[in-house]
Amino acid sequence: MTEQDYLQLAAQRGMAYRQTVNEQNPYPRANTEELRALFDTGLPEHPRPGNEVLTQLADAAEAGLVAASGDAFYGWVMGASDPVGTAADWLTSAWGQNSAIYQTAPSAAIAEEIAGKYLIDLLCLPAQSSFAFTTGATVASFIGLAAARSEILHRQGWDLEKQGMFGAPEIPVLLSKEAHSAISVALRYLGFGSNCLHRIKADADGRMRPDDLAEKLAKLNCPSIVIAQSGHINTGACDNLDEIGDLTLKHAAWLHVDGAFGLWASASPTHAHLCAGVEKADSWAVDGHKWLQVPFDSGFAFVKNKDAHCRAMAMTAGYLNETPEDGRNPTYYSLELSRRARGFSVWAVLQSLGRAGVREIVDGNCNNATRLAKILVAVPGIRLLHNVVLNQVSLVFEDPDSGVARTVAVVEALQKDGRWFVKEAQWRDETIMRLSFSSTTKTDAQIDEFGAAILACWEEVMLWTGRS
Repeated sequence: MTEQDYLQLAAQRGMAYRQTVNEQNPYPRANTEELRALFDTGLPEHPRPGNEVLTQLADAAEAGLVAASGDAFYGWVMGASDPVGTAADWLTSAWGQNSAIYQTAPSAAIAEEIAGKYLIDLLCLPAQSSFAFTTGATVASFIGLAAARSEILHRQGWDLEKQGMFGAPEIPVLLSKEAHSAISVALRYLGFGSNCLHRIKADADGRMRPDDLAEKLAKLNCPSIVIAQSGHINTGACDNLDEIGDLTLKHAAWLHVDGAFGLWASASPTHAHLCAGVEKADSWAVDGHKWLQVPFDSGFAFVKNKDAHCRAMAMTAGYLNETPEDGRNPTYYSLELSRRARGFSVWAVLQSLGRAGVREIVDGNCNNATRLAKILVAVPGIRLLHNVVLNQVSLVFEDPDSGVARTVAVVEALQKDGRWFVKEAQWRDETIMRLSFSSTTKTDAQIDEFGAAILACWEEVMLWTGRS
């Protein structure tokens, strides 16, 4: 077989999967041991025919796939991989570009440059902001917080890049008690252990309380880093960036916003008020493989102060050639040297969707969440844990008479039904059903059908527990 034959075989299998994803059970067909057996057929002593390898790979992998690209997925905040973006991602692999610097992949560097400009505009960020294309919001937050650490120390006369962290002035870090776990991980990578963090109280929906932040900033009275959140993982709630931004400006603190999915609300006139004051921050982290529907992996770090960004991240060497005529060098802004050309698929999705398309995804998912919540909250025993402001719906199912929690039983009943992908989660010492609307927008009829199925499972659980 030729190279073209291999590519055609892969494309055919990929297209066949996408065409049938909504007809299949959204859960993996094989368990852990079965998947190991499918993949672990031994390391061959001699080369195998490529078509045989690709067929085995597709057969084995498809047995363990989660249907995140289909209509039935409500499990986590993950996008559905836009078809144009997926096609562009296939081209990216075929082109095989290493987008380390401009000269290793000029087209990749310029695609990132232009797509980054579009994103800054779409997300209503300051026009002078620099950016990096990353694997996701975790690394994006790492980059933003690395710039924050460098700049806060720089303002105090400490050259982190030369002197390192040992002996450096302490930097208080203030973040909500409801901050995403990825933030704690990024901070740990940067040398901020859990004992270094000042946790700010949150309201019932998980928003950081500005009054508590103001009190703690006043007590510390020193250069610090504040981390806010746009899009709580369980409730979708967004911190008051306007008020928090004013507080950080008053205390000369660096404000970083974890906006993995919630910051996309800026692209919607209907929901942009949730991100009011976003421009007051100093850095932002956003996922591309959530609401923008770019194939994995995709994330973006934005930093208002380009000098702080480059000071923290720039990688140079004698062999990394550059001239004044070159375009933007990605390695000045990112962690990686050898890196995938992520800008191609982002550029393609932005061009394909346009402003209206992004807006429709955000509004459509939010409308889906609101509609489903209204169906469910009218039924006794189903408790909605928050106000629905974006795309998240978190519920507890409990016996109306005894108050005994039945959430796990309802989740298991839905999973057994096999038509929708749902998962339980833990929040505030309760097991909850957490439904995420972040992939394909559903029709009202689809939401109504899903709601009816949840209610049927709830009724089934109550009848079963009543008999027992």
